[in-house]
Amino acid sequence: MAEREQLQRGLAGLSLTLSEQQQDQLLHYLALLIKWNRAYNLTAIRDPQEMVSKHLLDSLSVAPFIRGERLLDVGTGAGLPGIPLAIVYPEKEFELLDANSKKTRFLTHVVAELVLTNVKVHHCRIEAGKLGAHYQGILSRAFASLADMTAACGPLLAEGGELLAMKGQYPEEELSQLPKPYIVKGSHALVVPGLTGERHLIRIGPDHTP
Repeated sequence: MAEREQLQRGLAGLSLTLSEQQQDQLLHYLALLIKWNRAYNLTAIRDPQEMVSKHLLDSLSVAPFIRGERLLDVGTGAGLPGIPLAIVYPEKEFELLDANSKKTRFLTHVVAELVLTNVKVHHCRIEAGKLGAHYQGILSRAFASLADMTAACGPLLAEGGELLAMKGQYPEEELSQLPKPYIVKGSHALVVPGLTGERHLIRIGPDHTP
């Protein structure tokens, strides 16, 4: 199967070692995404091999930077990066939030089908104020700007927690507009097997220095 070979090559490129069961779960998720995408339009990408690199491997490229036990994926869409990361880290709790009911319906099905006991799905907007401040990491590939992300998600961070923003090009202008007290805790250029464009992970947190 071409997708399995591509996934295995990609995992090797990311220096990630996953069990056969975890690889099966990732490919099962991919198969569900392909199936539901026909009716629900969950992603503009249709080609399965493109999905492996642009969805699975792109999500897994941030795996080394995941800290803490409780994480939130905001604007998760079809479950990216939350579902692949939850498969990699079954011992961590992942909560996936999206305002689109078709997408959360799909995610609820994925969680049941893959028996992901460490994943919870929220159908709401982040601004609805339904979540507490108890996340060690809040991830997103979806926020338009880092300023918007800090405003909406910053209050939900536990002490010592970080916002993890997945971006294409290095967002220099957005970083210059970060509101206080937020600062960049780390910036990482990501190399995603099969992707040629730039990818960056920006880690942001409140500055606690007096």
